[in-house]
Amino acid sequence: MSTGGSKKPSHEVGKGRARPFPRAVLGVVSAFEWSGKIIAVATLAVMFFALFTNVVLRYAFGSGIPWAYEIHAVLLPWLVAGGIVIAAAQGRNIAIALLPNMLNQRSRLALLLLVNVLVVVISVSVLWSSQPILKASQFQRLSTLGIKQIWGYSSLVYAFGAMSVIGVLHAAQLLIEGAPRQDDPANKSLS
Repeated sequence: MSTGGSKKPSHEVGKGRARPFPRAVLGVVSAFEWSGKIIAVATLAVMFFALFTNVVLRYAFGSGIPWAYEIHAVLLPWLVAGGIVIAAAQGRNIAIALLPNMLNQRSRLALLLLVNVLVVVISVSVLWSSQPILKASQFQRLSTLGIKQIWGYSSLVYAFGAMSVIGVLHAAQLLIEGAPRQDDPANKSLS
């Protein structure tokens, strides 16, 4: 699997100029990674500012801002979604690398393809099964803020939609480039 950011995948190092498709995959995955980072930093900043302001107001004046308790219901799911997308883009979501490292090149390719296909199938099924929740949340409002709860639940679409796209891109990249080399030190870590 490829890594996020501007680094070349380990099996491309030393091979010269990258071909257009792997470069495009890297660009799309990198864009998803940056979107996750922006979402995570923005949500953390807003939640911290709201909580800090509320604490200061409660201690200084005896009462805080009522919406500070509800803003987390909208922003926390987005924080988690941003983290999920960052992990998927970097290929650092929950994984056990022992089995792929024990396999030969062809079996490793088959296993990594299977894993990416399963990620896509699971992500699409979560998107499909969450439709009733998303439809219902259009009519639910947070009592103090008055914001519809769809804003929090739409993080499901972002996270699992991005995981689906990243899984498809990684699978396509594996089909085009093959599995990463077994002698790559980054793939040998058991941590």
